[in-house]
Amino acid sequence: MTTTSLDYYAMEELLTEEERAARDRARQFVQEEAMREIVPCHRAGKFPEHLIPRMGALGFYAPYLKEHGYTGLSHTAYGLIMQELERADSGLRSLASVQGALTIQAIHSFGSPEQHARWLPGLVSGERVGCFALTEHGHGSDPGGMETRATRDGDYYILNGSKCWIGNASIADVKVVWAKDDDGRVGGFVVEKDAPGFRAQDIEGKFSLRMSRTSECWFENCRIPVENRLPTTSGLAAPLSCLSHARAGIAWGVIGAAIDCYETALAYAKARKQFDRPIAGFQLVQEKLVWMVQEITKAQLLALRLTRMMEAGGAIPAQISLAKRNNAWMALECARKARDILGAAGITDRYSVIRHLMNLETVYTYEGTHDIHTLIVGRDITGLDAFGG
Repeated sequence: MTTTSLDYYAMEELLTEEERAARDRARQFVQEEAMREIVPCHRAGKFPEHLIPRMGALGFYAPYLKEHGYTGLSHTAYGLIMQELERADSGLRSLASVQGALTIQAIHSFGSPEQHARWLPGLVSGERVGCFALTEHGHGSDPGGMETRATRDGDYYILNGSKCWIGNASIADVKVVWAKDDDGRVGGFVVEKDAPGFRAQDIEGKFSLRMSRTSECWFENCRIPVENRLPTTSGLAAPLSCLSHARAGIAWGVIGAAIDCYETALAYAKARKQFDRPIAGFQLVQEKLVWMVQEITKAQLLALRLTRMMEAGGAIPAQISLAKRNNAWMALECARKARDILGAAGITDRYSVIRHLMNLETVYTYEGTHDIHTLIVGRDITGLDAFGG
């Protein structure tokens, strides 16, 4: 059995055999199937879409569920899978997050049995692609201000509005769209592929998360059947609960990117000589490497404790926010220190560090910015709401 090379506090001993097996399965997939795609796809700004059903076959999409072919892996096992995917590239983990923790999670949590049977098997297998359309051009950190509307018209809802920064929207077969109904309540509506009145356009020119297909989309009198409304969604708590699952996956995923940056920098520092000695022997380089080990180790223990609490049903959203906030910041700082150690070599994609650095700039911002998660935790510990203040 392989182990994570950076395991300074023997966290391996705290994992179950099933969790280690899930991690190793994801690691094998990354090494044998995904890694050869990463640099070419990053350069081209595209995702290797043939891997989507393969990832479904391996059970990477919301495997903590117990229906539709899953046996109910632990949240920790899910986190370890996200770690291995993001060790390769944040775009790989992001695809799994959007498909699983957002789209599948929303339909599973708020859909009817008929909706489960209609949409979940194809999404779980990866034969159908999903997206989760919440963010709007003018409402990112303030999703409650959404302007997209779903107006009832007999046996149909008519959607009007727009969304932005939506992963996979242009290719999604199943789009979970959040909009306000006639009563001003936030609801979830499933817009299927080729629905009239829907259009999407991929966002070009991204320097970060280049492997992810990210879109703007518009709803112009988009007509969907009434039965496409998720029946138990009423209010912003529904989409935010899905984001909590995705954020926990991010808290784990970014550890993989940080470990890859650390291991790359360590190997380089041992091989690179200046002044007739490896640069790993210089105090300032060692300080950076030790900082990375310190912060990755803390992040590992924080993520593990979080998912153990989720498994026991005891984690609150603010605790998830703290983990996402800390770990995304930690990974970005690791990437910056690793790039510094690599010097000029660190700006080329011969090494993974600059790609992780650019990707993590996105991860630091999306699914709640660093500052928004600060306010979420701040509200929890003080009882005072500083949003908008």
